[in-house]
Amino acid sequence: MRILLITAAIPYPPASGGALRAYGILRGLVEAGHHVTLMSFGDSSQDTGPLRELCDEIITVAEPTRTKIDRLKDLLLSQQADIARRLFSEEFERRLVTLLQQQPFDIVQFEGIEVACYIPAVQQAKNTKIVFDTFNAEAELQRVIAEVDRANPRRWHVAAYSSIQSQRIRQYEGHLCRMADAVIAVSPEDAAHLKRYTPDKHIYVVPSGIHVDAYQAEYETIDLGSNSIVFTGKMDYRPNVDAMLWFVNQILPLVKDEVHVTVVGQKPHKQLEPLLEKPNIKLTGWVDSVLPYLHSTDVYVAPLRMGSGTRLKILEAMACGCAIVATDLAASGLSEDARSAMVIVNEERAFADAISKLLSDPQYRQQLGDKAQEAVRKHYDWSVLIPRLLNVYEGLGLG
Repeated sequence: MRILLITAAIPYPPASGGALRAYGILRGLVEAGHHVTLMSFGDSSQDTGPLRELCDEIITVAEPTRTKIDRLKDLLLSQQADIARRLFSEEFERRLVTLLQQQPFDIVQFEGIEVACYIPAVQQAKNTKIVFDTFNAEAELQRVIAEVDRANPRRWHVAAYSSIQSQRIRQYEGHLCRMADAVIAVSPEDAAHLKRYTPDKHIYVVPSGIHVDAYQAEYETIDLGSNSIVFTGKMDYRPNVDAMLWFVNQILPLVKDEVHVTVVGQKPHKQLEPLLEKPNIKLTGWVDSVLPYLHSTDVYVAPLRMGSGTRLKILEAMACGCAIVATDLAASGLSEDARSAMVIVNEERAFADAISKLLSDPQYRQQLGDKAQEAVRKHYDWSVLIPRLLNVYEGLGLG
């Protein structure tokens, strides 16, 4: 098949959840014998690594500039969801339409809601199926963010904004799902949320995955200090910022041991700046690879209180054999044996006690790590997941 994959950014290096998923899908489709053209926002001069060899063609368009004034106008003067306009570009749309006129594609697959604004432009193409890969149940994500922010009077204005966006995104997500020939969610939970907006639409589930072998090679270790704890993620992403603030302020003081916390991830938000004053906490910023940190830590934490989708950060930690403590939300969407390979707790005291128990019991850490590696290979290696994606295509009469 000839497949056009549309992404919000060049998925290389695959350093974020969205990039990891898009890269895994792209590589898996090519390895399965299909031809993939990639169209993304980005700079034509940027390093695309192995994508250049994997793709038939890579097309990049400069990301549109959208100011806070533009966003405020949309909030006050329109009923559109902010995310519907975030990456809209007349130049991107023009080049997409031209490409479809020049080349036939069996499938145009949209990776995430940010680029799904171009679905109408593809509907005119003959004999082309539209696949909407949702990444997140975005309306539900915004609803949870609003709920968390309402608990803090200083963030009521943010909660109000998120609540408005949740309502608008719900309508938008439903509209996008109805236009697509196939809709993919990354977890049964996300599929259930999307099904509420489009009850007549079948929602396929294809979890996000990783190439497990890449995480189990030999890596140099890093001295993270005694009783080390690691968290990974894009650190200007709201759910990750909230997770670390909650962890450091509410959970960490309850941990019995003296610990060393390393927060690994690009673009730390200014809200995290007070953490830099704490001697036992380090924010790395951008790193070439999270793997040395995952292979070196005693405990990996995922104290997420908001978010949706499959948490690729957890899959990476599992593949590296980490002992994981996570909230139920962080582990949602995972298989039962994957969930049984970590400690799942929601209360602050219970979270702290779970960390202390793991730090005091190396054998227990090893047992959890071994179970995690087995579960992630069984359920979340791309060799297992790409056939599920191809089954979606077969359901459209392709393949």
